[in-house]
Amino acid sequence: MSRRTVLRTAGLAGLGVGLGTSACGRGFGGGDDPEGGTVRLDMVWWGDATRAEKTQAALDIFQRKNPGVTVQVEYQDSGPYKDKLATRFAAGDAPDVMAMRMDSLREYADRGALLDLGQYADAVDLTGLSENARALAAVGDRTYGVPAGLNAIGFVVNRTLTEKYGVAVPDGNTWNWPDLATFAREVTRASGGKVYGTNFEAYTLANVIVFTRQRGEDFYTADGGLGVSEATVADWFGMVESMRAEGGFPPAGFIEKIGASAEQSYLARGSIAAQIIPTNNLLAFNAAAGGNLALLRIPGETQSPRRGQSVDCPHLWSIAAASKHRDEALRLLDFLVNDVEASKASGTTRGVPANSTVADEIKPTLSRDDQVATEYLGGLQREQLPRSYTYPPGSSKIAASLESIAAEVEFRRQTPRQAAKAFVEAGRKALGR
Repeated sequence: MSRRTVLRTAGLAGLGVGLGTSACGRGFGGGDDPEGGTVRLDMVWWGDATRAEKTQAALDIFQRKNPGVTVQVEYQDSGPYKDKLATRFAAGDAPDVMAMRMDSLREYADRGALLDLGQYADAVDLTGLSENARALAAVGDRTYGVPAGLNAIGFVVNRTLTEKYGVAVPDGNTWNWPDLATFAREVTRASGGKVYGTNFEAYTLANVIVFTRQRGEDFYTADGGLGVSEATVADWFGMVESMRAEGGFPPAGFIEKIGASAEQSYLARGSIAAQIIPTNNLLAFNAAAGGNLALLRIPGETQSPRRGQSVDCPHLWSIAAASKHRDEALRLLDFLVNDVEASKASGTTRGVPANSTVADEIKPTLSRDDQVATEYLGGLQREQLPRSYTYPPGSSKIAASLESIAAEVEFRRQTPRQAAKAFVEAGRKALGR
């Protein structure tokens, strides 16, 4: 059993036990409330130094408006966060407020480890959130968090490259997946193979979920089952491999793991003309790619049996059910969601503010790229979109199997149909169904 499995198993076995102590600084630690009657909230999340700086700016405002309450922030990189949070719960050291991963919410909620915010509607006002945004933290008829920000996935096209090679940018409101294939093939041919028309990860769950919805299915069902069919998974892999065979997609092995930053991407290198990104990363990708990206909707949104896109979020803010400072933690959540100053200070590193009114108020203060992303999200929220169902326990195994099976298809060790069968079987096993 790996160290990751040991930590995670121990952590989930102890979910729901009380809040202990914590310490200052980066990383998860321990310590008591300071003397003098000051309430100290322990808040943990993941992110980089830029997100830390902006988060602290918002928390400084909260502390100024709430004398007697201090917020101790602990943050780290995303990789170890899930295991460390589970370990803290197991040790009786749950933070008051925490960043909750979308693929972890249901596990914690099912064990009674998180506060049901539905019982505290007078303390945390969620009326400014769209129905889709509120549903992100729902498990059954209970609400276990608030979106830290909203995002979606979108297709970005580098207009500098399309103009250079004389290829028209598709209409993002009407294009479909065959249109993408045609566009990608034209870019590759016009550039003489110097630039590939498109690339996106066939193994990224968010991409497959949108494609699945467009086919009239739900990847995850309302009761936590696997709803995607073998036929849909086979068509997904088959579509990607068809684009690869035509040259619009890079050949097998071309894309390597080069880091997650926009600066390290193939889009920034100029070797890819278009790709899928989370909308809250538009600012960084546009700067890295030269500042001439167009943001389009995912192909097939107006050509398919059903809409595929939805409003999502990088993570939720949740409160431990065993928090000793429940009132102050609720006050902090309400501040993060509904205070205009808070959103101006924290910026869009976690996406567009979940409160639509707040998003509209801060939009004029944002950079041009962040305004584009805000308008994109605002437009989606005004439309009839399918609901995002909470990821069930076992979804992390499904994501891992999708990545490994996608590699089998890429290197032609499995056909799309064989891969689809293997994936659905693995998915049902991961969910215990």
